[in-house]
Amino acid sequence: MRSARRAAATCLATLAVASAALAQEPKAGSADEGLLIEDLLKSGWKVAGFTSTFDNRSAMILFSHPAEMSLVQCLTGYDVTRTPRTYTNCYRLK
Repeated sequence: MRSARRAAATCLATLAVASAALAQEPKAGSADEGLLIEDLLKSGWKVAGFTSTFDNRSAMILFSHPAEMSLVQCLTGYDVTRTPRTYTNCYRLK
């Protein structure tokens, strides 16, 4: 049980660090140009859920806000074949 808690805490800490590191200016073609993970967290949005892909190079993060009726979903990742190597795509789910 103790190791499960430690693993969960490590996973959450990794997600927080990755989210902060991947928050950057939106790229052309983003669904909602003004949504950044960093700005969502600063304005009171909370992580409602997340999942990682099988290769651990990207993650889907779901955000909720008590005063909003919609959710925001973000895909963040790292790809060595792109420049810049990190990417973020956030959009509202209504």
